Amino acid sequence: MYSEQKQALAETQALKRPAVLAVSGVHNSGKTTLLEKLLPVLCSRGLKVGVIKHDGHDFTPDVPGTDLIPLFDTLLSTIKPPEGDPEAPFQMLVSSVDYNEFVGRIGIGRIQNGVAKVGEEVVVCDWHNPDLKMRGRLTKLYDFQANGRQPCDNITAGDIVAFSGLPDVTIGNTLCSPSNIEPLPFVKINDPTVEMTFSVNDSPLAGREGKYVTSRQIRDRLQKELLKDVALKVEDSATTDSFRVMGRGEMHLSILIETMRREGYELQVSPPHVLTKVIDGKTYEPMEHVVIDVPTQYQGAVMTGLGQRKAILQQMESLGSDRVRLEFRMPSRGLFGYRNQFLTDTHGEGIINQIFDGYDVWAGMIANRSTGSLVSFETGDAVTYGLYNAQQRGTLLIGAGEKVYEGMVIGYTASGEDVDVNVCKTKHLTNTRSSGSDDALRLIPVSKLSLEGCLEFLAQDELLEVTPENLRIRKQILNHDQRMKAKSKLK
Repeated sequence: MYSEQKQALAETQALKRPAVLAVSGVHNSGKTTLLEKLLPVLCSRGLKVGVIKHDGHDFTPDVPGTDLIPLFDTLLSTIKPPEGDPEAPFQMLVSSVDYNEFVGRIGIGRIQNGVAKVGEEVVVCDWHNPDLKMRGRLTKLYDFQANGRQPCDNITAGDIVAFSGLPDVTIGNTLCSPSNIEPLPFVKINDPTVEMTFSVNDSPLAGREGKYVTSRQIRDRLQKELLKDVALKVEDSATTDSFRVMGRGEMHLSILIETMRREGYELQVSPPHVLTKVIDGKTYEPMEHVVIDVPTQYQGAVMTGLGQRKAILQQMESLGSDRVRLEFRMPSRGLFGYRNQFLTDTHGEGIINQIFDGYDVWAGMIANRSTGSLVSFETGDAVTYGLYNAQQRGTLLIGAGEKVYEGMVIGYTASGEDVDVNVCKTKHLTNTRSSGSDDALRLIPVSKLSLEGCLEFLAQDELLEVTPENLRIRKQILNHDQRMKAKSKLK
């Protein structure tokens, strides 16, 4: 963390943007650090703030204060005010968007030049789309005060403002005065790279736990999300009860699923798939730049695991005597389901970061999962006797008393093939007694998968049933005989 702070500090100095370092606690090092040399330093314990003055080599606290006024004074004296000309024509870059049911889409950004006024006519343009010239009016202006927004009539250059009245505005657009249409440069928002299919839950347990379960309700919720999430795309699927949802990575979509789940929605989702492009007759797929910090003894396991997922090692750097930094370039789909394997390979001591790194030629097939599924072929309540026999075939994901149905995945097996089990089976009652026949059956404790864990676990022929109370993994075809017939046709 300290090295990252130093790197960020060096970048700050290079850009000539002064900052302030606030240190909480007691400063006992007795030495001047790089941070303290370059930044004004304040020392605090709770709300008692004392200014630190430099006496050559050491920092010694002055008379302790009683409030945060020294911090605010230092911020005002150190950080330069925003640059802008209030007399110039109005110009503003939209940096964020929000949504309100009463006023619609809300744009947020800093005014670069001029003054924004309620009712003023503006032109929306874009640096990356020269053809965009959309006229409109600012119906509402909101100034940011403390922790909320306050309505206002006008705001000058340098202030951050929220506005409404332009329903089609998005991040990266520039609001200009009609007399001076000049877009401001902005980094282009990349297209989505991953898609999932959201559909109505049609399992035997559908409609028992969710508040919003119909396709109309799911569609309305997804359309509402589009108003404040510019990186998301939603399209109709081949059927009327399913939707293609595209986003910037697996985590982007998992956050949306978890939000909908907490709001009371019930749905089922497919495994994630990458979005490819065809360029000059060749298929291209999204790539990721992956940076991994691991202890040296786990370096081999990480390189082996990523090598099987088409990763190419680009750089290796030693971080002292016991850690190493590895940089890879690999397909985005190669990271599907790798998180749990990474935690296992590094014993929880590894750190992994990834960022989109363009497109490259399709790298070939990648095996994301090596385990098979334990599939229930009966509907009912899981009992201890049935689970005890099933746990000898693999690892369970459910406990006694949970409701199961035919085609539901209740665990996984290391064999790599799906195994059908009956966890609803009870012990037959007889008059015969023998030594040890009535011993208590002991089940191995199960570990519940999180939403991200379930998405990583999904095989290509499985779906995830998402409800406000439970996460259930199931086969797309629930009936065992129909599933076997479909599987034989693929061979």
